[in-house]
Amino acid sequence: MNSLPHHGVFIPSSFFSPYFGLPQPTFSTTTISTMQAARSKMSTKRKFVADGVFYSELNELLTRELAEDGYAGVEVRTTPHRTEIIIRATRTQNVLGEKGQRIRELTSVVQKRFDFADGAVELYAERVQNRGLCAQAQAESLKFKLLGGLAVRRACYGVVRFVMEASAKGVEVIVTGKLRGQRAKAMKFGDGYMIKTGHAGQVYTDTAVRHVLMRQGVIGIKVSIMLPQDPKGVIGPKIPLDDVVTILEPAPEPTAAEAAAQAAAAAQMMAAPEPAAADPAMAAGF
Repeated sequence: MNSLPHHGVFIPSSFFSPYFGLPQPTFSTTTISTMQAARSKMSTKRKFVADGVFYSELNELLTRELAEDGYAGVEVRTTPHRTEIIIRATRTQNVLGEKGQRIRELTSVVQKRFDFADGAVELYAERVQNRGLCAQAQAESLKFKLLGGLAVRRACYGVVRFVMEASAKGVEVIVTGKLRGQRAKAMKFGDGYMIKTGHAGQVYTDTAVRHVLMRQGVIGIKVSIMLPQDPKGVIGPKIPLDDVVTILEPAPEPTAAEAAAQAAAAAQMMAAPEPAAADPAMAAGF
């Protein structure tokens, strides 16, 4: 067991572990690729936990690496042959790098970290359609505004106005921390309509949280955007809100001439004789 000298006394390195004095946990070295190969033998609970850990670590890596390039989330698609990772960002050219060098470097990092086989993982960059409706992009924008020394009120009102001009239903920006002076406080800026509870709050609300490491301390940022309803599902959910009632216009009533023509056509169809049914014996030639 490794030991560390401390004033002439050797202290076991396990002393600095958060599990000191407890049964040491055994962290399996089974990687995601091996887990996917043995998916049939893995319990459903372990599968979801493994997928969640993989997504969380990947999202944290890309958040730190691509913060200045408008990183707006990642999507993992698993196929029988390979794993596809789609990186959503506002500046995809910066994500790709010169002649695709940066995206290849990120692919190599992910492949080595999670022990994927050669060619088993592919990274793609996708441009955000409307960055005004992306909470992560706006949170990153606000973060760099504050780091640049812009006043909190001016930065937050700029984000609120930009989001509302992008046809959002509502927006809320919460900034907490030592904004002015040594006393920490919270400031809330909002506009429009915002649903926070129920199924509509989960479907229609896009939320992002960021931490800004300022000189006076850490400032927390939370951006929530209420997306508009879109029948095509491009800029918002297809599902209409529960309390939205659409009243359809009644069909126009036919005029007297149209009603008489319809009645005459119906009577003519009723009076037409039905064709005689063919005898199956005659059809067979008997």
